[in-house]
Amino acid sequence: MLKVGLTGGYATGKSFVGDVLAGLGCYLIRADELGHQVLLPAGAAYAAVVREFGERILNPDGTIDRKRLAGEVFGRPERLAVLNGLVHPPVIRREEELIARRSLEDPGGIAVVEAAILVETGSYRRFDRLIVTVCRPDQQIERAMARNGLTREQVEQRLSRQMPLEEKRKYADYVIDTSGAKEDTVRQVREVYAALRSVKL
Repeated sequence: MLKVGLTGGYATGKSFVGDVLAGLGCYLIRADELGHQVLLPAGAAYAAVVREFGERILNPDGTIDRKRLAGEVFGRPERLAVLNGLVHPPVIRREEELIARRSLEDPGGIAVVEAAILVETGSYRRFDRLIVTVCRPDQQIERAMARNGLTREQVEQRLSRQMPLEEKRKYADYVIDTSGAKEDTVRQVREVYAALRSVKL
């Protein structure tokens, strides 16, 4: 089974590209969803995260308040690194389990893992191919403001902590520019899908 990483900057259209690839027949895994699962009370990272960050991050029902947890690491790279060190290993294990299971059913298929920081963490090396989504910086800001209700300043703060898109592009086997109309993005995704189908492992 071909393993493909799908990443890109904040609000550059990763999820849309992932949806199109899934529609074309790829097996899509969203790392963010797995991240939510491992933080549930029965999840693999729950106990370690609560131990590290304290019960102040908990809701009354014992679930982790993700906003409160985010507040613990916001603007604190060393604490974010600790959190990532607790969450990423079980997420990666789950990704690998899901891919292995799907590979038995569809050995000639394509598994796509959508994740925000594949390049920054070095995780991109686990994949046979890497897709990076990009768009114009002004669009990134507008989309993030519209989608998450953030101020321009908040979005710019987040972007300043991410690897610049031009740097990320250097790691890509395929770049999909989502700056234009959705139809244009879909056309690019179809071209990348055709290229992926032709990859010989």
